[in-house]
Amino acid sequence: MEQNKLKILSTIDNPTQLRLMKPELLPKLCAELREDIIQELSVNPGHLASSLGVVELTVALHYVFNTPDDRIVWDVGHQAYGHKILTGRRDQFCTNRKLHGIRPFPSPEESEYDAFICGHASNSISAALGMAVAANSLQTEAKSRKVVAVIGDGAMSGGLAFEGLNNVSSSPNDLLIVLNDNDMSIDRSVGGMKEYLLGLSTNETYNSVRFKASRWLASQGLLTDDRKKGIIRLTNALKSAISQQQNIFEGMNIRYFGPFDGHDVKELVRILKQLKDMKGPKLLHLHTKKGHGYAPAENYKPVWHAPGKFDPNTGELKQGDSKNKPPKFQDVFGETLLELARQNPRIVGVTPAMPTGCSMCIPMAEMPDRMFDVGIAEGHAVTFSAGMAKDGLLPFCNIYSAFAQRAYDNIIHDVAILRLPVVLCLDRAGLVGEDGPTHHGAFDLAALRPIPNVTIASPLDEHELRRLMYTAQLEGKGPFVIRYPRGCGSLVDWRCPLEEIPVGTGRKLREGDDVAILAIGPIGNDALKAAVECAMYNQVQCAVYDMRFLKPLDEQILHEVGRKYRRIITIEDGVRNGGLGSAVLEWMSDHDYQPHITRLGLPDQFVEHGTVAELRQIVGLDIESIKKAIVAPLGAEGGAS
Repeated sequence: MEQNKLKILSTIDNPTQLRLMKPELLPKLCAELREDIIQELSVNPGHLASSLGVVELTVALHYVFNTPDDRIVWDVGHQAYGHKILTGRRDQFCTNRKLHGIRPFPSPEESEYDAFICGHASNSISAALGMAVAANSLQTEAKSRKVVAVIGDGAMSGGLAFEGLNNVSSSPNDLLIVLNDNDMSIDRSVGGMKEYLLGLSTNETYNSVRFKASRWLASQGLLTDDRKKGIIRLTNALKSAISQQQNIFEGMNIRYFGPFDGHDVKELVRILKQLKDMKGPKLLHLHTKKGHGYAPAENYKPVWHAPGKFDPNTGELKQGDSKNKPPKFQDVFGETLLELARQNPRIVGVTPAMPTGCSMCIPMAEMPDRMFDVGIAEGHAVTFSAGMAKDGLLPFCNIYSAFAQRAYDNIIHDVAILRLPVVLCLDRAGLVGEDGPTHHGAFDLAALRPIPNVTIASPLDEHELRRLMYTAQLEGKGPFVIRYPRGCGSLVDWRCPLEEIPVGTGRKLREGDDVAILAIGPIGNDALKAAVECAMYNQVQCAVYDMRFLKPLDEQILHEVGRKYRRIITIEDGVRNGGLGSAVLEWMSDHDYQPHITRLGLPDQFVEHGTVAELRQIVGLDIESIKKAIVAPLGAEGGAS
């Protein structure tokens, strides 16, 4: 954005300069910061509405706390664009989410101001508590360090947040938890007397007297930890009795303040200054609006969470022409789930806070009583699905692949052991692009393959997705995983009859005598293109197989390939270690076949952010890399790799 329009913001390169400002200038700074975010994201898309909703809080936190020595842990990180701009990355913010540019979420590897990694929700309280305990334990300058956890945008619904709260109430610490309540999770009414009491609670005189009294009682040996907790419970009980309200935080011996207006920056500064040096754990509850200050984002929050490119003046979204283009896999899922649910009354849908992102909103519009949004609670989503399956329903539980990592034990303990008919649809499998390593669906194939009783499949295209979904809901199929990527498929005419695919069967897509390519998922389309080009220009004839299933493998295909080919290439959009390539290697060894096997997949490292095309080129999964593997001389890969 033009610097002459950012008269105040352009003078701030770090929070130290921010803290030199007069308080009366802070509202103007907030307006400029909000405008900068809007202008930048209109041409370089990202998470807009969440960051707009915490502009005032971001400014107030950096104004009051001595960052980076004091720690601010964001939860979730897509709220933190203003934080990035204020902490030395304003000039680089135009590279946000671009290859080799600013990371999509805060990371200590990028900036000392980023206290912790925060791509997944609900981890802030646990991480910040650890930092607060460390600060109290270290006999260094860190002893005076302040630690703040900013949790919001629905993250408080995650079970990890409550595990952290439970520990906060029982561990010695001075943690400040800021609950950014943007009407996505907690929303409490407020009474007049309660406002008075809460105003008193943040009054400097009140806290000074309270601190001196507690210090005197401690010096007389009258204020043990148990008595201190009892006094906190008593004061909380008095607040609750007078205000005729109570909340979970007070019941956990965490001092509660609020709710306050999260968009009044000067009032936020006053409150934070009073809470900054207060001893013991405390929670500040703020009401904010997601998308605040930009009417289009305020009025339709789901779309403006990550709207893509748009006209900042009119709010018009700049969507490309979708006519005669393949649909998104997620939309095929949503439409097919609706179609199946109309036919099968036992089918229900479960999503952890992603009805729009996974397109479960499509059947939800027609069948709201059969589609469940359980909030940011992936483990609960799986176990909730297991409970319904145990008593006769047939749940389709849709979770982004990277987020399903948080439900690993639930998949094993609550679904697989009992072989319950839960269909686990993993959206955003493989490389997702600009959201980077916290969101790539890299590990699902390798992580789920060792689990008994689980079927694992990945469709080549939209027709295969529909048929796999139909197959998964048939009687006796047990736990059934279907993984598919973000974005569009390959078929414009995507509707097809719903037919069963025999479990554990693949298919041959192309004949060839020189090399066998075994692929799983949509990346098989690129394998097919590479094979055709190699036949045309390099005189290498490749047979291409769509394996469909990682578990169980098609042993008929493997025997055919093992007997006929000296060279096999496996291709998967997941980690190379433990996935399809490893499964094929193990099978060939177990059956005394000794082909040369080249495994193409994601390397043993976290892949950065960038477009999917850029990242595939980097990791060697683009068409050109596949062609190089095909024409490479036998042994050039250094044996089975």
